[in-house]
Amino acid sequence: MFRLCFFHGYALGLLFFLLSLAPLVLAHPDTLVLRDGTDDEIFKIAELRDQANVEFRFYDPYLAEEVVVRGLVFRNFLQEHFGAVPAELYFESWDDYNVTLSGWDDPNWILVTHQNGEPLTLRQRGPLRLVERDYGNRDPTRLRNFNDWMWMIRSIEAVW
Repeated sequence: MFRLCFFHGYALGLLFFLLSLAPLVLAHPDTLVLRDGTDDEIFKIAELRDQANVEFRFYDPYLAEEVVVRGLVFRNFLQEHFGAVPAELYFESWDDYNVTLSGWDDPNWILVTHQNGEPLTLRQRGPLRLVERDYGNRDPTRLRNFNDWMWMIRSIEAVW
């Protein structure tokens, strides 16, 4: 009887351990987790790179140089996968930065997948980054003007 209880206890412990790893299995630098309530949709970064259809040159205030980026119009991406643009989005990044931001119903926001013809990597603040195509009248030398830019995006959750 003791052996049977020990085995069940061991098996149960192993099951709990494996279940605790589930979020780690879902999130990987080659994937993006899109969350709506309790529903998770996993995207392969390679597929998002293949869909990237917007390319433009702009001054990256964090690099202090002109770059060419390619990506997707973020508003269209949200509408396609959530059915609408959520009031707010909760972001988790690979560098453990988490934030909730609003104002995404704007075609100016681009989900960047490439820079200077190369896919973004974690070292380049990728694999996904959100930037604005047009700064308006903001001064690109004042980095505070770009606090709502996101990089190293790991997951995006709709906040209705």
